[in-house]
Amino acid sequence: MTTLLAFILAIAVLVVIHELGHYGVARLCGVKVLRFSVGFGKPLFAKYFKGGETEWVISAIPLGGYVKMLDEHEGEVAAHELHRAFNRQPVMRRMLIVVAGPVSNLLLAIALYWGLFMYGVPGLKPILGEIVPATPAAVAQMQVEETIVSINGEPVPSWQDVRWTLLNLALRGAEAQIEGRTMQGESMRHVLDLKMLAPGDLDGDFMEKLGLRPYQPLVRPVIGQLTEGGVAERAGLRADDLVLRVNGQSITRWKDLVDIVRRNPRKPLQFDIERDGREMAVPITPEEAFDAGIPFGRIGAAPFLDKKAFDALTIEVRYAPSEALRQALHNTWDTAVVSLQMLVKMVMGEISTKSLSGPISIADYAGQSAQLGVAAYLGFLALISVSLGVLNLLPIPLLDGGHLLYYMAELIKGSPVSEKAWGIGQNVGIALLFTLMALALYNDINRLILG
Repeated sequence: MTTLLAFILAIAVLVVIHELGHYGVARLCGVKVLRFSVGFGKPLFAKYFKGGETEWVISAIPLGGYVKMLDEHEGEVAAHELHRAFNRQPVMRRMLIVVAGPVSNLLLAIALYWGLFMYGVPGLKPILGEIVPATPAAVAQMQVEETIVSINGEPVPSWQDVRWTLLNLALRGAEAQIEGRTMQGESMRHVLDLKMLAPGDLDGDFMEKLGLRPYQPLVRPVIGQLTEGGVAERAGLRADDLVLRVNGQSITRWKDLVDIVRRNPRKPLQFDIERDGREMAVPITPEEAFDAGIPFGRIGAAPFLDKKAFDALTIEVRYAPSEALRQALHNTWDTAVVSLQMLVKMVMGEISTKSLSGPISIADYAGQSAQLGVAAYLGFLALISVSLGVLNLLPIPLLDGGHLLYYMAELIKGSPVSEKAWGIGQNVGIALLFTLMALALYNDINRLILG
């Protein structure tokens, strides 16, 4: 329910802001707006406000919206209203009305980021964990527990900033000059060769490919929580039990315990544990579960986590209003550029089309961010708003960018594009958008089935 409500709210906000951009500028240009609809298809609710000439509608399919303006291409227009028809406006006015929707989404993103940066954005401190051998990070001699201070002179206060900056540089094929600081306070400088990444590495966790992992405090093999009715609880394990050995193998970290359990579905294991200062043996047989069709074992137990140790690794990034606005503009610009770069590489075949996400994935992300809190959800909204703005500016017929392309051609040739060209463009646009939507939906379903 949280996921569904978060998704519906996100779509409603983004669509309303986008269409209000078209509506507001159309009104300023003297164009009559006949209908403002949130959603497509059959109207579920329609209302004219007192003295208004626009029908405000909520429609059945909540995956978009539209603003219908007075236009001779859409139907007959009375002679006394011809001056208010969209198609009778100068080409520059039409371009302004069309571009207002995507620009509104970008302005929403800036406003959201600005508010978040003033309020405070939670994140992980950019402290390095284990450096993966034979990776660019290892070649650059980066060290465990080193804090990344800046990349190419730009401060990176959180792990999220590090990841985003490196992705941006990797897409551009640039070099990363990294300034770090050791636990002893010694300043370090590294050159991270991002060209060692293959194009396909950007599809997944490219930070792992670079050899960079966030630092995590040692999680001891102490039972914290048990799934009610799960294997561990039925076997007699309790909270605060310390796992010493499994089948005689010494266990020092929770990860060691997880590795053994996952490797042994439906196989008897003997847990040697310490409880209240006494050692005892507990036989446990992990149940079998599946991840992407591959079987693994699980017992329904979670570790005890030292909250203070983990809290010490978090940071809240906050700026004064003027600096927050600069950061918001910077974030919005970078997000738009990265989105376009990823799209270009996808078209060029350098990045898999599996990177495309559809409504199911977006709904999932909406639900996850909503459960993390208001700040995370607003950050998600800002990110999707930038993506929506960029997508609509693409020169694809049916999208705002496609209309801009036609109007630019009209500016150059001095007369409108022919009806035949419009018709061909519309058919091409429908085919392209249908293909993209089908591919994104296929990826969503694939993720649900395969994990």
